[in-house]
Amino acid sequence: MSEHRKIPTSKVERASRLIKAGGAISLNYVKHYTKKAFQLTSDSSALHQQNATTLFEALGELKGSALKVAQLLSLDTSVLPAEYANQLMRAQHKAPPLSYPLIVKIFRKELGKTPDKIFDSFDRQTTYAASIGQVHRATLQGKQLAVKIQYPGVAESVTSDLKMLKPLALRILKVNAEEAEEFFREVETKLLEETDYENEMRQSQEMARQCAGLAGLEFPAYFPEFSSRKVLTMSWLEGMHLDEYLHTNPSQEERNYYGQLIWDFYDYQAHVLRTFHADPHPGNFLFMADNKLGVLDFGCVKKLPDENYRSLAALFDRHLLNDPQRVEQLLYDLRILLPDDSPPERDFYRSLFYKGYKLLGKPVLNDVFDFGDTAYMEEVFREGRQLSQMKELRNSKSVRGTPHAIYVNRTYFGLYMLLHKLGAKIRTRSAYL
Repeated sequence: MSEHRKIPTSKVERASRLIKAGGAISLNYVKHYTKKAFQLTSDSSALHQQNATTLFEALGELKGSALKVAQLLSLDTSVLPAEYANQLMRAQHKAPPLSYPLIVKIFRKELGKTPDKIFDSFDRQTTYAASIGQVHRATLQGKQLAVKIQYPGVAESVTSDLKMLKPLALRILKVNAEEAEEFFREVETKLLEETDYENEMRQSQEMARQCAGLAGLEFPAYFPEFSSRKVLTMSWLEGMHLDEYLHTNPSQEERNYYGQLIWDFYDYQAHVLRTFHADPHPGNFLFMADNKLGVLDFGCVKKLPDENYRSLAALFDRHLLNDPQRVEQLLYDLRILLPDDSPPERDFYRSLFYKGYKLLGKPVLNDVFDFGDTAYMEEVFREGRQLSQMKELRNSKSVRGTPHAIYVNRTYFGLYMLLHKLGAKIRTRSAYL
């Protein structure tokens, strides 16, 4: 994979790159619909593949918040065409890396020394390159270390990047601007947190302390003396990412074991800590020797206020649907129903909730659930596509849902996807409710 020797950091440079990508995508649409108008062969799949590649290349060059949005979008395969989802999934841990001279420049600015003056050895080739930063392997006094380096200009460009990305995201997702505005505000807040590596270190250490009693989990140790807001040094965890692990053809028993570790970890976070690791994509987990699961990257952590946690906990109650009055109050608490809704609107959104809850709630409403059930996940995706095409939702002028729900939904959808890919059958009844 080619290295980047320079990351566009100014608003003009970054805007120009996105405008160029947007122009190429628009031209592809024009060509596609022109062919259709003249009844010539025009394959939508080929259009999506071409546009997805163009988009990934542009976001890969910009890195930072631009590439992070690609990562967020890739989780929702029920909304995105598969060609976009597959391309953007590469953003999870296959982004083009920085060149070594650029790395040296960052180290001098952040820590006052070059990597070779700090560590006994420093691998110039990146091991892991993602959206906000990339990871290099290093050693010091016999210790194996992972050094995460933030891409130049990431923190400074979050707000302007999101403003520039809105038109592209709106076109691809086909959602109205009002709905996207709330999404982008929440994402902006979390992205700004993620660009502060000192904050990530504090959150990581606190999560490791709070989860010390959970068996089977492994968290990195951190080295503040070799860290800053844009460089983060931690112990190296040896293990395989999910795709690598699956290539070893693990037994169903092993899949179930690791799936249970992941589920129990999130069950504890949600219902005991009310604070959770909100970035459950495969790149943040390592399948390690000795039956350990490594958990990485606590830059994105979501804390739930008490009133929002109560709404989440209600969704885990197996008797919820037996109490219509409680359901009605919950719908208003979650802002699925709004005070000025007309009777037809109330009926429509109430019906959507019941249907969606019975489907998405299946894992938590049973003692045991098989996430490897392909038919179930296909039903989830099919339902998501149908929702995205409903004119009542697309034409809605009211923003529904709370800002907190954005990262809760993202976390649980990512968790479902992770466990589905793992093919795990696990106990899902909460131990804390």
